[in-house]
Amino acid sequence: MINLSLVGIGMGNPDHLTAQAVGALQSADLILIPEKGDDKSDLADLRLVICEKLLSPIPKIARFRLPVRDPKESSYLKRVTDWHAQIAILWRNEIFKHCPNGGRIALMIWGDPSLYDSSIRIANRLIAQEQQVSINVVPGLTSVQLLTAAHKIPLNTLAEPVMIMTGRNLRDKGWPNTVKSAVVMLDGDCSFDQLDGRDFTIWWGAFLGMPEQILASGPLHQCCEDIKKLRANARAQHGWIMDSYLLRKNQI
Repeated sequence: MINLSLVGIGMGNPDHLTAQAVGALQSADLILIPEKGDDKSDLADLRLVICEKLLSPIPKIARFRLPVRDPKESSYLKRVTDWHAQIAILWRNEIFKHCPNGGRIALMIWGDPSLYDSSIRIANRLIAQEQQVSINVVPGLTSVQLLTAAHKIPLNTLAEPVMIMTGRNLRDKGWPNTVKSAVVMLDGDCSFDQLDGRDFTIWWGAFLGMPEQILASGPLHQCCEDIKKLRANARAQHGWIMDSYLLRKNQI
């Protein structure tokens, strides 16, 4: 039997892991660490740092290269679902190569496995292929929590709801008319740039909770260009960036 633990690790700071997360990693027979190419090697290295700082002894580790999404596929949803299918096969091959007789496997997931992450969906594909696989989900700190903590603000206004959306949603559908506050994630195109900045306040952050943390906030029309420059410079420096932001519509 294979027991696969999907372990939330926040933004990669060892201090972000819960005791439950450390326990799941420590008890694993195998920790799988995916690699996304040389320009994003820091992502795999951060996972190794977590193991070195928190685990003793360190379980067996296997690094593997993730496939890339097919740029020729025009449908975003099909491109992603095909990619997930490839990853599920890769997970299966790596697991049974290193643990042919079963065991406890752990994968470290940025933030929390439930929030704009596909690891649970991929794991369910794996279960469909191999009935002797079960999954365990260990929650982690999300960028939403780290963002509001860094800016020292509440997530919602008094008695009001909050929407969580992607940059793609904001670009394609615009600002939801009935929403006052929204957290925007996975926005590589700075989609806030399409809004009338005079109507919004923004709280933006990258590498949240890490030594490289960058923050910016204020009326959107005043700091829009500054945030775009900060983001571009940070991405050029590190080769990758993880950022998110909270937008709040100003009271009229």
